[in-house]
Parts: sequence; C-alpha cells; structure tokens
Amino acid sequence: MSEAVTRTFTTSPGLLASLDPLLREWLPRQRWFAGKGRPVTGFSLVAATELLPPGGKLGLYHLLVRAHQPLAPVPGSPEQPADCYQLLIGEREALPPRLAPALIGHVAEGPLAGRTVYDALYDTRPAELLLEALRTGARIGGLRFERDGSQEIRSGLVPRLVTSEQSNSSVVYGDTFILKLLRRVVPGVNPDLELPLALAREGCDRVPAPTAWIRAEPAGEPYVLGVLQPFVQGAADGWELALRELAKGEDFAAAARALGRATAEVHTALARTLPTVTLGHTQVQQLVDGMVERLEAAAQAVPALRPYAPGLRSAFEALAGLAAEGCTWTAQRIHGDLHLGQCLRSPAGQWWLIDFEGEPSKSLAERRMPQPPVRDVAGMLRSFDYAAHSADPPIPGWADACRAAYCSGYAQVSGVDPRTDPVLMRAYETDKAIYEVLYEARHRPDWLPVPLSAVRRLATDSGTPSPSPLPSPPSPRRPRP
Repeated sequence: MSEAVTRTFTTSPGLLASLDPLLREWLPRQRWFAGKGRPVTGFSLVAATELLPPGGKLGLYHLLVRAHQPLAPVPGSPEQPADCYQLLIGEREALPPRLAPALIGHVAEGPLAGRTVYDALYDTRPAELLLEALRTGARIGGLRFERDGSQEIRSGLVPRLVTSEQSNSSVVYGDTFILKLLRRVVPGVNPDLELPLALAREGCDRVPAPTAWIRAEPAGEPYVLGVLQPFVQGAADGWELALRELAKGEDFAAAARALGRATAEVHTALARTLPTVTLGHTQVQQLVDGMVERLEAAAQAVPALRPYAPGLRSAFEALAGLAAEGCTWTAQRIHGDLHLGQCLRSPAGQWWLIDFEGEPSKSLAERRMPQPPVRDVAGMLRSFDYAAHSADPPIPGWADACRAAYCSGYAQVSGVDPRTDPVLMRAYETDKAIYEVLYEARHRPDWLPVPLSAVRRLATDSGTPSPSPLPSPPSPRRPRP
C-alpha cells in the first residue's frame, strides 16, 4: 500500500468525524438518498481511499459510509440496518462559481479544517482521474479498476455529469462512454454488472457491453461500485420519446412492437446463458404470499386503495389456484425494473435496454432471483399507461394500442404471447400497480389517480363491483414511469 493511502486509512476516522455535521445536512437532500423522511443520526466508515493528497489545490477522497437512521421519523425509534453510500469528496480552499451546485459545506474542525468540501463528480479533474484509472486497470488502496481488454478506452475524453439521474450518478466522457456510479451500495454480485456481462458473452447486442468497472472488498465483502459502458450517442430515452410522440398525436405502436422484440431478445439470451428454474405449487404460493403481503401493507398506508383490496386479492388467489391444480411456470433472470425510462432508441430505430440493477428497494438476493419474464412485461405495460396519462388532451386507445403492439412484438421473437397467460399477467400487473399506488401516495400524491385507475380496472376484472369512478389525473405534470 502506498504512503498516501496508508495516511488516509490512519486519519479517516478523524476525517469522517469532521465531515459528519455537513453530511447530515447534505446527504438527505440528494435525489439518490434512500432514507428520506428520517433523520440521519450518525455515520460509520466502511472504507476510505485517498485519490489525491490533501493540502494542495485539490484533495480527493473516495468514501464508503453507512448512514444510521431510525425506523420511523420520531425520537426514540429503533434504528434499522444502515445503508451504505459511495461518496467522492473533493476539498479545496474555496469553490469556483462553476462548482457551486456541488457544495457540501465548509469544514470547521479536523484534518480538513478551513477547507471547502464538495461532490467531486461535478469537477472535471476527479472525473478524469476515474476514467484514467479504468483505462489503466489501476489499483488504488482498496479500489480495483478492471476492464474488458478487447475494448479500447482513449484518454483525454472530456467528462460531463448527467444531472437528471435518480438513484445513481453518471458521467459521460466525450459522447463515447458513460460511467454509472452506484450511490447506495450493498455487498454481493450486482446484477447491473452481472447481467450485461452475461449478455455480452452471449452476443446479445440489445444491451451496451460493459467496458470497465470498479470493485472494492472492504472487510472481505465484495462491492460493485461503478460500471463504464459505451454511450449510445443520439439515442432517445423511451419515456421522453413516448411523450414527444404523444404531444404530436403520433402513433407509437410500431416503436412499441420493436421494443417488445428487443425485450424478448434479452429474455431469450438470458435464458440461454443463465440457469432457469421451474416454479411449482410451493414456489408460486410463496410469490402469492408476498403479493398479498404487499397489498395489505399498501392498503393500510393508502386508504384510497382499501375498497379495491378484495378484487385485487382475487388476482393473486387465482394464480395460487392454478398452481394448486398443477400448473407450473418457468422462471429466469430478468431485467427486474423494466419501464420506458430504462430503454434507449437510436436514431436508426434500434432499442437498447439499460440499468439492470433491479428495484433498489429490494434486497440484492431478491433482485437476483429467477422470475417469470411476464414480470418485466407487466412493468412495461404499466409504463405505457403512465405515458398515456401524460397526454394533454388524452388520446383514446393510445395505451391499449401500445400494449397490444408490445406483446405482439415480444411473441414474434419468443414464440409466446404474454397475453396467453392472463392469470399470471394480471397478478404481476396488479402487484406493480399496488407498488405504484404506495409510491405516488408517498412522493407524488397529485399522480395517485394514475395507478388507482389501473387498480380499478384490475379489481373489476375479477368481477368485484368497483367503487365510484376516480378523478382524472392532472395532465400538465409528467411523472417518470
């Protein structure tokens, strides 16, 4: 270990203590912080690496820290297991105006007393350092920068931070590469690297093949911290593309059909290269139990959901009934959080699927479990519904046409139309809509009518009388799917 890195590890407890009051204010304001609504009571250090030495014009630290929070936002609540976050902390005597949005604060005491600290991803020099470490396959302290030797990484590419990120942070290098740095990290095999690597080995060109990645093993636990992939220049985000077509009153069915084919190509490639399993009565009952549990929890939290609960529960009971009769289903590795915002389309019309991390709220073990491919399909069908509700004025039948075209395109490649298994499809779409109800109630209550309109339809499908009609959602605001 180098002298600089040794000095970092011996001073890091004092470093974290000096940053503590600043991080308590700054961290909960970040879009990628998972514990919103609960105060941060303290931090513990997982790992620290000095990337640039302190005392000069710019110092740079890579930190993995656990943020300790109570289970509920009231004094005296027990603490839950602390989430671990990846931070790239820069320190300067003063920030230039261009870095004002990156400010964390001014350090009052400790090894950085009198210095200004900030989120270094906003800064060109730290971003360049990361790319150079990936290009050279460097090892810096406990950080391992690894790469696919068959792909070239040129030096000197100009970095820029992507400011629209949600649960992670990304830096684009000269329209050639994009580096996704995971913010909330957990030990283990991360599907955001595992699945694209598997698809690249299989020759599937619907997912950008990883060029390089960052790992660490503090205390012997493996973490994936970031993935560098080719940047699809000129590509349109599927969500924004759908909204543009809606605004122009254009048909999106052809694009949806092509996206269905792309999804099926990814699913079939994953099934070829990774193990599949058969879900029988016991396994399906466990799935159903989880769905019912999520329904009951959501109904407790969102009173508007309660009148629909019996009809929604019947969707899950119908699936359990088929399993009890001896029906089985094939499960495999899937995307796990598929919607229009997880897809890119090139100017030539080719679709790519991105962000295989899965639902961040679920454990890593849950995200890596084989599941029926219909789960991904149901997520995309819900996304079409969200996009349709963003149109002003609404276009009748737009979502239905997209849903049908997507399933038809999927069947063209897979040989199986998801609509031929309506019980499984209804169960997964119901489960997704319940998740959306809870999310909107907590974060975007103005948009609660969007998933509730799907809930009403799905409950009515069971033959249960529907409560009174729901109000239409406000059109001007556009939620992500």
